[in-house]
Amino acid sequence: MTPQTNNRYLTKSRFKLALDCPTKLFYTRKPEYENQQDADPFLEALAQGGFQVEELARMNYPEGIAILGEDYNYRDLAARTQELLQRENVVIFEAAFLHDGLFIRTDILIKKQKQIQLIEVKAKSISCRGHNGFQTTGSWSAFLYDVAFQQYVIQQAHPEFSISAYLNLVNKDAVATVDGLNQKFKLVSNSGLRTGVSLAPGLTKADLGESILAKINVVDEISTILTSNPLFEGQSFAETVHHFKIHYESDLKIYTPIGKHCKGCEFYIENPNPDQKSGFHKCWQHQLGLSQAEVNEPKTYDVWDFRASAKLIESGKYFMHQLNDTDLKIKPEAAKISRTERQSLQIEKTLNNDHKPHFELEGLRDAFAHFTWPLNCIDFETTAVAIPFLAGMRPYEQLAFQFSHHIIHEDGSVEHHNEYLNTQIGAFPNFDFIRALKKSLQYNTGSIFRYHNHENTILNVIYSQLKVSGEPDREELMQFIQHISHNTGSNADTWSGERDMIDLYKMVVSYYYELSMGGSNSIKAVLPSVLNSSIYLQEKYSKQLKEIGVSSLNFPDAHRFIQLDEGGKVISPYKNLPPLFDNWDAESLDRAVTNIEGISDGGAALTAYGKLQFEDVPKRERLEIENGLLRYCELDTLAMAMILEYFREVIDEN
Repeated sequence: MTPQTNNRYLTKSRFKLALDCPTKLFYTRKPEYENQQDADPFLEALAQGGFQVEELARMNYPEGIAILGEDYNYRDLAARTQELLQRENVVIFEAAFLHDGLFIRTDILIKKQKQIQLIEVKAKSISCRGHNGFQTTGSWSAFLYDVAFQQYVIQQAHPEFSISAYLNLVNKDAVATVDGLNQKFKLVSNSGLRTGVSLAPGLTKADLGESILAKINVVDEISTILTSNPLFEGQSFAETVHHFKIHYESDLKIYTPIGKHCKGCEFYIENPNPDQKSGFHKCWQHQLGLSQAEVNEPKTYDVWDFRASAKLIESGKYFMHQLNDTDLKIKPEAAKISRTERQSLQIEKTLNNDHKPHFELEGLRDAFAHFTWPLNCIDFETTAVAIPFLAGMRPYEQLAFQFSHHIIHEDGSVEHHNEYLNTQIGAFPNFDFIRALKKSLQYNTGSIFRYHNHENTILNVIYSQLKVSGEPDREELMQFIQHISHNTGSNADTWSGERDMIDLYKMVVSYYYELSMGGSNSIKAVLPSVLNSSIYLQEKYSKQLKEIGVSSLNFPDAHRFIQLDEGGKVISPYKNLPPLFDNWDAESLDRAVTNIEGISDGGAALTAYGKLQFEDVPKRERLEIENGLLRYCELDTLAMAMILEYFREVIDEN
């Protein structure tokens, strides 16, 4: 059927886009204003399990009728919905409503005579213990306004119905009571369902065990939005909807004041080609009267961890060059780069285009003096999906399926000592993971390094899992965890291990800054900065591994980690990793699934792991993905080793 491209309807997705920034309505769906952040729904679903949660929720209504078809067939979908609504009682999945230029599809709609239950399914988690409603202007506002828009459209189309709204969420207090629950909802590319989920043959509600979902009544919250519209003071909800609809329908731009919310705009292109337009630049140029080059100047919101940026932008200080010491409120700290000093460094080096690395040598030298050789670098890869793989697990409970372990010896040699990867379908890897880690780290008594908080957090999770387990070596494993970590606030037990892991991220933040890092301290930003700053590392890693005393479990002896671009700059080794699957490299996967619940980094690995949990992945593809995971994780710990090598080099030179 031919898409109805002539009609410009305000759909649910466009309404949500306008909530984020009304100006984006003008840019969306236009090829010249390409959305730079269009995520792949399959990848998002694979990483988190959102579509699977929707199908799990539908299992509560075996009599439900799904209205299939693409969203652009607006009139046909709405007509089929109207036919079903003639029944006295009916449950509809993907019910469609088209009214006065507005179009929505609901997740689950239950009609009993003149009563309508509108159920929006989300993979977002909630603790039902002590839940006492949602704030309509808080972190849940986007979800609630989504439901409010749906209810508004249905009510306009059918004023005779009485509508009650619900959010169907993942109950993080629930426990899965059956094994393989996740695998009963397989993601496939050829499903007739919009969700792309294939149900296990003959699957019934009885096969699912106790429910891990919670149906939360949001009638009061939706009523508040529809009557007082708290996000748009002075304007009724109906007026807001009409305002968005008329402007989208007439292809008129709504001018939204620029501000910190512009950071991360999906319509930003720094240097568009003749066939492209940057929506971001159009906004800033129009409101500030600046050229494109002037708009490209470094922004106030690009300053690392700058909590005053929103207020300063509101006051008219949009760019770094407008900031002064009074704005930064610089407070030095002894033998380290303080947070405000780091901000000042970033601004100074940015404005002067100064790529000379800055070190706080006294603190760095003192830190190294307390290390015990050899140095051990470890990195974990984990996943936390909405629908558990195993009985006894809670939604979004962490699974640790991979680690890598590098050793830096005092003589400068670097050894990829060990690794662990468990992609067995339906397996609970955590206890075998910790046994393998224990064996690997007991190889020596040297200092252990992690990058940021993730590894310590995961060890705390596994500690709590061991505590209620029947593992015969439970006490021994718990003691090992206590020895190499410290307790977090989520753990009732308290400890600080004699061999507590050292956070290399904190060392970077406290002792090192270089301009190419910008406002990021992630290892993927720090590694290329270090490699471009260190002649020693460039000379060493431009040679074959077998020549330089660096061992690898996944890269050939002839591999060279240093490659230069046309300008003579080191290309980040992460960019040279082959795609994990379907031509999605690690960087693309990380970017595609960022900001999904529970995911801030490492999205590539957990997405690949999620795919491997389905039985129908061909053996060859499975092997390729596993090899990709091993290389990816090895590079993480080798990157840590390179950073430590560079720091040691700088100390020795000074």
